[in-house]
Amino acid sequence: MLDLLVRGGTVMDGSGMAPHIADVAVQAGRIVAVGQLEDAAAREVVDATGLAVAPGFIDIHSHSDYTLLVDPRAVSAIAQGVTLEVIGNCGFGCAPIVNPDTAAANIYGFNHQVKLDWNRMGQYLDRLQQAGPAVNVLTLVPNGQLRRAVLGVADRPATGPELQHMKALLSEGLQDGAFGYSTGLEYPAERGAPDAELVELCKVAARAGGLYASHTRRRDDGAVSAIDEAIRVGEQAGARIQISHLLPRKTSGGEAEKSLALIEAARARGLDIAFDMHTRLYGTTFLNTIIPPWAIDDPLAQLGSADGRRRMRDFSSIVATGGWDRIVLLDHPAFPQYARRSMGEAAREEGIDPFDIAFDILAAEYGQPAAERKPAMVIIRAYTPEQQAQMFGHPLCMVGSDATTLAPDGPLANAVFHGAYTWAAWYFHFMVRERRLLSAAQAVQRLTQMPARTLGLTDRGAIAEGCCADIAVFDAKDFQSVATTFAPNQLARGMRHVWVNGVATLRDGQLTGQRGGQVIRRVH
Repeated sequence: MLDLLVRGGTVMDGSGMAPHIADVAVQAGRIVAVGQLEDAAAREVVDATGLAVAPGFIDIHSHSDYTLLVDPRAVSAIAQGVTLEVIGNCGFGCAPIVNPDTAAANIYGFNHQVKLDWNRMGQYLDRLQQAGPAVNVLTLVPNGQLRRAVLGVADRPATGPELQHMKALLSEGLQDGAFGYSTGLEYPAERGAPDAELVELCKVAARAGGLYASHTRRRDDGAVSAIDEAIRVGEQAGARIQISHLLPRKTSGGEAEKSLALIEAARARGLDIAFDMHTRLYGTTFLNTIIPPWAIDDPLAQLGSADGRRRMRDFSSIVATGGWDRIVLLDHPAFPQYARRSMGEAAREEGIDPFDIAFDILAAEYGQPAAERKPAMVIIRAYTPEQQAQMFGHPLCMVGSDATTLAPDGPLANAVFHGAYTWAAWYFHFMVRERRLLSAAQAVQRLTQMPARTLGLTDRGAIAEGCCADIAVFDAKDFQSVATTFAPNQLARGMRHVWVNGVATLRDGQLTGQRGGQVIRRVH
């Protein structure tokens, strides 16, 4: 007697090959047979006639490190057929932690609901497993936390002893099961890290067989040279390279083509390299990234000083570069008059400097007790659908959420992170139905087998005998996102059933209340 039999579905097995009608049998959390299984019997039989049956989708670039502790149901992900998330990206993450107060600033979605009372990576992964996530999770070791643990937010290279300390922490995280090492070189905690420091850390990851995922140093002016730096660092260290959200925010002057050419040249000379992109037409980040490293220890004093504001205006940040007209403040309870508007437009209408609008918002933010502080978020208008299609159509491009898992109810009901509810559904509809750049089976391959191979996972990302039973059943003609920029917390449409390690998590479009996710630790 089988545990599960999915009958008569159109199987897209993750290989990208043509779909075929077949039954899928599951026993003890594994796929045990795929084919015409007319005589098989199971405790649960699901009729998938007319529906696509695919491996669960893999989010190669997630920031759910903390939100999965707060609400492990991962509703926004499960509703899109996502069964595995890669966290610890962009140098952000939940371990290692030496000082919780400084570490909190390097954790997306941090809201004080779960206390940061662990230190090393293994302790964090234990806590995550105890939470019982609905999705499988694996992590990278984030460079931002390595530097905060050793240097605080010092805007300088590490000294010799400090670098040795960071290498020891990275090695410890890899031994605890992390799959690699990530950087977020645009962010204050990491701007002071030179190539030589990154190469030494990358060598630690490479020796452990880990992946090097780089959010590059610049994504506006200088983005192409920053991509070249990431490739150079990975190549010198002998590491496998994943360039995070590759497309430069400055899309004129052939920047996208130059970026792709660098990737292709690296691949041609034998590097194991690929890249990913999020699905938004804009970037999203904290407004407080306009605060330079020298002001971060006491930002309120600098924000309250005319001289401090003058000096901060001269700082070239990822928000201000390119002009304020493309910067849009998301909903903000203390400044509703600026929310959902271009900050450049708002400043012109009020006859004030857009920097002063930003500084006023940040002064109010840092004037709150740390436990009550809610960082202001902005979106940075950057891309066109044509540029997205160019990137997503490249054979080395994978797709990720670049977001946190959320839920429309429960402790994260009021949280917003664009992409959380939309990324996989939007990608499938855009590439298959709207642009017709990929077949449905090819889009499934980009969402499953390709990231699984990048991560070195041999038993996920496929509908095949012996693989873990991470399975998504959906209506391929109706699978799409319905969320909008300013109404983002809406579940995707078209996903019918989801099993994670054989546990029925979504049935007939409704959550079952069961969670079968595992924390996957890399064995060296």
